[in-house]
Amino acid sequence: MRNVTNQETLQKFMKVFGARAPREARLYFTGGATALLMGWRSTTIDIDIRFDPEMDELYRALPALKEELQINIELASPADFIPPLPGWEDRCVYIGREGKVSFYHYDLYAQALAKIERGHAQDQQDVAEMLRRGVLEREKLLSLYAAIKPQLYRYPAIDPDSFSKAVQQAVDQK
Repeated sequence: MRNVTNQETLQKFMKVFGARAPREARLYFTGGATALLMGWRSTTIDIDIRFDPEMDELYRALPALKEELQINIELASPADFIPPLPGWEDRCVYIGREGKVSFYHYDLYAQALAKIERGHAQDQQDVAEMLRRGVLEREKLLSLYAAIKPQLYRYPAIDPDSFSKAVQQAVDQK
């Protein structure tokens, strides 16, 4: 069984992953990794990542990294669960660089909407913390949700009415 990941282990992951990249790449963190690096959680169960461009060398490195660091790594981003938000790449938050890899937080609005859609207690707490810290603007969250709403039919697991209500509830919380 692997360990939960803390900030120190996540930074080790970044260093080792960056060293294994044969050419320039971007890696996007989502979920618990973002919460760790932004400081509102001290641990996470897994590291959710997406990297671009896709490279076989990096995919092949992941199993060894999981064992070496005793961490869970998942290939996941908000676009796996909700439609991509317009302009998401421009809203990604730069973290730093290791080797040939630039690390980013995946668009915080996309992360928040994916968390709202999933609806787990930890997700709701994360979104509330993002709003409390001011890294999300309530009106912009509503506007970006409105932009993807017409595309929700492409994600049959999503109930649009429940999702709309959950977004409004998250925005209305103080």
